Amino acid sequence: MTRLSSFAAQTLQRRIHDGAYKAGDLLPGQRELAAGMGISRTALREAISTLEALGLVRAQPGKGVFVTSGRRRTANELPTGPADVRPEAVFQFRCIVEPAAAALCARQASDAQIAELGAAQQRMDDALHALDLVAASEADLAFHLAIAAHAGNEMLAQVIRQLESPIAYSLRLPFADPGGVWAPVDEHRSVLRAIAARDTDAARSAMQFHLVRAAARIGIQVDAP
Repeated sequence: MTRLSSFAAQTLQRRIHDGAYKAGDLLPGQRELAAGMGISRTALREAISTLEALGLVRAQPGKGVFVTSGRRRTANELPTGPADVRPEAVFQFRCIVEPAAAALCARQASDAQIAELGAAQQRMDDALHALDLVAASEADLAFHLAIAAHAGNEMLAQVIRQLESPIAYSLRLPFADPGGVWAPVDEHRSVLRAIAARDTDAARSAMQFHLVRAAARIGIQVDAP
C-alpha cells in the first residue's frame, strides 16, 4: 500500500473497532470519506480494497461499502484481487517460488538481514496483540519481501517485487478469519528458525507448509509442487 492508502485503512479500521461504524453499517460515500481524510479517491479505494481483503468491509456494486462482522468466508466469497488475479493462482505461484526463496535466503542471508526478518516478525506479533490487522498484514508482507530480497538472486527478487500487489492481497485474505490470525505468526517463526540455522531444506519445507496452510485457511487447496 501507499503511505496515504495505509493511513486511510488505519483510520477506517480504527473507526470500525471504536464502534463509529458498526457491523452492517453502510460507509459514507467515497467522495465524503476521501475529502474528510484529505486524500484522493484512488488512495481511498486502495484502502477499502485492503480492508475488504482483511474481512472488515464488503463492497456491493451499486449499493456501497458495508462493515462486516469478521465472519469467515468461503472460497466462493473471496473478493477479487488486483488485476482480477484469482487467489488460487497467486497461492500456486507462491508455492512454487517462495519455498525456493526461503532456501536461498537460509544459504545467503547475512546476520543483519536475518535480524531484519526477525524485526518484521516482531512487528507482526505486536500488531496482532494490538488488534491492528492493517499493520499486521503490512509486517507480514515485509517478512516475505525481505526473504526474497535476501535470497541472493536479483531476478527472483525482482519478480516478487513486481507481483507485490497480488501477493500482498493474497496474504491479507486469511486475516478475515478471527480464529486463525495467529497461525501465520507461528508458521513464520518456523521459517525464521530454519533460515537462522542455515538449514536450506527446513526453510524450504517451512515456507511451503506456511503457504499451503494459509491457502487452506481461506478454503483453497494448493498442491505443493
